[in-house]
Amino acid sequence: MIEIGEYRGKPVITLKRDENDRFPFSFGLSKAKLILENLEEIKQFVNSAGRSSPKPPVRSGGVEDDNQ
Repeated sequence: MIEIGEYRGKPVITLKRDENDRFPFSFGLSKAKLILENLEEIKQFVNSAGRSSPKPPVRSGGVEDDNQ
């Protein structure tokens, strides 16, 4: 599900899993263009990362955090 809106006079798109999604994902035109330019790489990332069992450590402020 998507919603098209505006933020500070600029267009944004919001992606939601469903009507009650607590954590929607919003971005503007510049990021939308960047995503489209890299769509194949994003698909490859999803396919390869989706197959691995353990989650890689999340980096926060340049420090690895294994507690995620």
